[in-house]
Amino acid sequence: MDRKDGGRALSQNLNVLVVGGSDSSGGAGIARDIETISSIGLRTCVAVTAVTVQTHHAVGDIRHMQPGLVADQMRAALQANAVAAIKIGMLATAQIIAAVAAVLRENPRIPAILDPVLASSSGRQLLEPGAIDVMKRDLMPLCRLVTPNLIELAVLTGSELAAGDDDALRQERRLLAEGPQALLVKGGHAEGPRSTDILLSRGREPIRFDMPRLAGPVRGTGCILASAIAAYLAIGDSIEKAVLQAKLLVFEKISKNPM
Repeated sequence: MDRKDGGRALSQNLNVLVVGGSDSSGGAGIARDIETISSIGLRTCVAVTAVTVQTHHAVGDIRHMQPGLVADQMRAALQANAVAAIKIGMLATAQIIAAVAAVLRENPRIPAILDPVLASSSGRQLLEPGAIDVMKRDLMPLCRLVTPNLIELAVLTGSELAAGDDDALRQERRLLAEGPQALLVKGGHAEGPRSTDILLSRGREPIRFDMPRLAGPVRGTGCILASAIAAYLAIGDSIEKAVLQAKLLVFEKISKNPM
């Protein structure tokens, strides 16, 4: 497809389908995904999995969509638009995970990026504990990339929080062996002046993406990163290039406008 300077898409026809929850504060979730994907030059269509009552500090209430409704939203979006990638965020229940996985199996050529949202920044659980095994078994193997942070990686592998990059890589290899095609483990919850994300794909050596650590708490960075990766994959970038460009975009956005 045609592209303009800086590698951004000229076409307004390609869409990224965003599957996830709403955030009434606008700090994360679908609102943040749409903002990010639009900044790269693509359109967004959506399938809402949950509605949250949320400020920048706390989640007050959560209402889940019916699984069939989530799947129907996805199918309608795919029918109506030229969807070139799918970004998946908050899924909430095992039944919704199963519904999303069913639609992905119907569309195996469209790359899907899963940000495995387990809890809010304030600590509110956003995924039922019993749904984690369903996510690992039924959904992760269908996704081109899964992007857990260190806390999510520990939960997904039943481990303690990784003590360093080597420990994180060991946990990442363990999770990769359970089915995902590729993992990007985010180092934002580690300590030190640098933040390192580790990309691990089947049959390939790990690739490290090292950036200066930004001071202070931030919200929505996981949403920005995963949706940007999906957008860059949609316009034809390799996964390595998509991750690098997404990392740079996150750093630029947060440096200019701390959240």
